[in-house]
Amino acid sequence: MHANDGTLSVSRLVSLLRDLVEENFIQVVVTGEIANFSAPSSGHLYFALKDDLAQLRGVMFRTANRLLNFMPENGVQVVCWGRVSLYPQRGELQLVVERMEALGVGSWQLAFEKLKRRLGAEGLFDAARKRRLPPFPRTIGVVTSPTGAAIHDILNVLRRRGAGLRVLLCPVRVQGDGSAQEVARGIADLNRNGQADVIIVGRGGGSPEDLWAFNEEIVARAVFESAIPVISAVGHEVDVTIADLVADLRAPTPSAAAELVVQGRQDLERHVDHLILRLSGQMQGRLQLLAERVAGLRRRLRSPVEDVRKQRAALDQSRLRLQRGMQGALQRCTHRLGVAASRLHDLSPLATLDRGYAIVFADRTGKVVRSSTALKKGDRVSIRLAEGEVAAIVEKTDHEPRLPPPARR
Repeated sequence: MHANDGTLSVSRLVSLLRDLVEENFIQVVVTGEIANFSAPSSGHLYFALKDDLAQLRGVMFRTANRLLNFMPENGVQVVCWGRVSLYPQRGELQLVVERMEALGVGSWQLAFEKLKRRLGAEGLFDAARKRRLPPFPRTIGVVTSPTGAAIHDILNVLRRRGAGLRVLLCPVRVQGDGSAQEVARGIADLNRNGQADVIIVGRGGGSPEDLWAFNEEIVARAVFESAIPVISAVGHEVDVTIADLVADLRAPTPSAAAELVVQGRQDLERHVDHLILRLSGQMQGRLQLLAERVAGLRRRLRSPVEDVRKQRAALDQSRLRLQRGMQGALQRCTHRLGVAASRLHDLSPLATLDRGYAIVFADRTGKVVRSSTALKKGDRVSIRLAEGEVAAIVEKTDHEPRLPPPARR
């Protein structure tokens, strides 16, 4: 069929219905009991108004609820002024409340408060009797519906957080006639079995009627009489049941209950991780310190090979300087010796002979004849020349004064 055949789209039909509703229910006054109340951080209030036969979703925006003189809660009878609208995204009617006044408490809430006062007087809620959860449980008992979201949430958390944990599921109905008796029987069965270290009792969220099984006295008594610690995890955080008050520990959701079960293991793992990090840091610091000490010792401790090399180089330099010094000293000595030899030669009598002079020795005495007076005619003499000697006999002496010696050149 095509659009020209008179068909309507979903959005068009919803829009027409909304116009119809809003044009005919501009201002209404409705009386009912609040259920499924929610107050998120946005400041708006969401709830349902109900009676014995029907219920209607309601919303009270932040600008309107500022004038409230009480805080709405589940089970309270109220009268609301507002207009009826249709929420297009869900196609649901809703009452947009502009003013609300409390009329009293509903029958469900009255029954809840009555049982709460009686059990409280008996001491079922006393904090002194509540037991601590075992830090490292091995087997977890769960009393809930086998097809609900709660068991899946619990298993997902335990699988992710607590490897190796056993789960004993006691399948029960969690709402409707006879559900409270099944929950109580499941708790008792797990106690008789004796394998569970801790028991989780709960279900997912719902209306107060859906959660009512956990407000029954039979369930409260079963939780109280359990020899095994019990965690109550019913609905959402805003939902408080009698079972929550009796249990050893209340969890806001089934997932949170599973987290609480493995909290001891997680705390231990975090503590071990912290110790490992501290040990690693200390070891690294210690190794760094030792490395710095080794580097310092390496800088101070020179290699013997290097020292030998330096000493050998110094020895080579010293030997070279000694050789140069000895050569210089030898040259200087050679020069001085040459000078002294030249001077000695100049002073030697032999040098005088080289200049043409002669030395006369008296044979009789063997002494050098320095004056003619030492000889007389007939004496034998020996005359030493620059080259060879001559023997002679004095035939004549002359005693005239001697000539002055020749001047030195």
